[in-house]
Amino acid sequence: MGNITLKVEGMSCGHCVKKIEGSVGELAGVNRVNVKLADAQVEVSFNESQVSIETIKETIEDQGYDVE
Repeated sequence: MGNITLKVEGMSCGHCVKKIEGSVGELAGVNRVNVKLADAQVEVSFNESQVSIETIKETIEDQGYDVE
């Protein structure tokens, strides 16, 4: 089980939180997604054998946000 905290720019409201939690949460192998809007962070708990960090980052970027 892996855990990662990503710095994500461009999040500004509850809708942003729902978009990211929904899209990343749908990925096979993702167990938990926690968006910290005030800190501009997304915490993800995932199974490394099912989903890569790169795929998680790309999914967030596909929603229109910048991952640092």
